[in-house]
Amino acid sequence: MKKFILALAVVLGVYSLSFAHPPQDIKISYDAKTKLVTAVIYHNVSNPENHYIKTVDVGLNGKEIISQTISRQDNNQTQTVIFFIPEVKPSDKVSVEGYCSISGSLVKEIIIQ
Repeated sequence: MKKFILALAVVLGVYSLSFAHPPQDIKISYDAKTKLVTAVIYHNVSNPENHYIKTVDVGLNGKEIISQTISRQDNNQTQTVIFFIPEVKPSDKVSVEGYCSISGSLVKEIIIQ
């Protein structure tokens, strides 16, 4: 009986992970006037309270400057985050990495014009 329960737990664990996936895309924009970096993280889920973008890390020129933990996704398709980053200047590289609450992550970057 113990072997059956263990096998069932393994199968259910693998089954649940099969529905986990990293974000599909991240669109990053920067407003020089307000010094705001906006990232829209595309992550299609059926229930944004149980499967969501859990953490967003922001980097500036290869160094992590912000890490934000999120408790649920905005909606079934996206998570939007906005950060005030006053030290950003032209030619800087801004990266955003979104982490799924179950499995996987995606990072994208832009060069500030």
